[in-house]
Amino acid sequence: MTTSPIRTLLIVCVALVATFSARAQDPSFLSPGEELTYRVSYLNITLGTIRTLTEQTTTLNGQKAIKVKVFIDSHPNIPFVSLHSVYESWMDATATYSMQFIANTEREEKKWELDKYLFDYPNKNLTMEKYRDNKKVKSRDFDIKKRYNDGSSLLFAARSLLLSKKSLRMPTVIMEDTVSTVVNFNGKQEAVSIDAVSYPIKTTYLNGEANWTGIYGLSGRFEGWFSDDEARIPVKAKMKVYVGSVTIELQKWRRGSWQPPKAN
Repeated sequence: MTTSPIRTLLIVCVALVATFSARAQDPSFLSPGEELTYRVSYLNITLGTIRTLTEQTTTLNGQKAIKVKVFIDSHPNIPFVSLHSVYESWMDATATYSMQFIANTEREEKKWELDKYLFDYPNKNLTMEKYRDNKKVKSRDFDIKKRYNDGSSLLFAARSLLLSKKSLRMPTVIMEDTVSTVVNFNGKQEAVSIDAVSYPIKTTYLNGEANWTGIYGLSGRFEGWFSDDEARIPVKAKMKVYVGSVTIELQKWRRGSWQPPKAN
């Protein structure tokens, strides 16, 4: 998968809008048809958007699975960069770990590259495959002892664990590598303001550190704010870079009659 600074930045932001995994929790926040759109910015300059779509419950290899799509697009006014990616993630019935992940990225105009992660937990194996022009060009196998999350399933694991009040080191697959991430679910409540809402939002706060470093000095330090209600929707996130902080902020949503809860 070809790497560019903006692409790396947006992919890490997906993980931050999310954050990480563990074992079964109550997935009462799940809502098929839910659609969330985020603005990714640096120094108030829009770098791109991230849009998540929860699909209907399906099956994978005979098991019940939760399916989600993530669409990543760079802003058209950013010079020399054109990024368009579609991620698909199949998660277990509790939406806390990944069963399969596919990433389609446009590497050149109308030429797409596909990455597929296949998690075989009974045999403790992870297979990573890469395709160009519908031809397999790479395949690698890893021994795994724990359940992993990908850059899309992270969103739902974080929502599931939001109120756990635990600090956890999570196994994660990001950018063709197996890594770990420390996340602190401290349960702290805070009021947060975003441009899309005219009032302060009641949220639950978390923070942590991803154990990888990306282009522009992405240090792994991050903060996240989720709606303090049953939906547990990611409202805002921040991550440190060399010269400041990247912000990911909820811009639009579609989830029945849901509205962000008002802070007292």
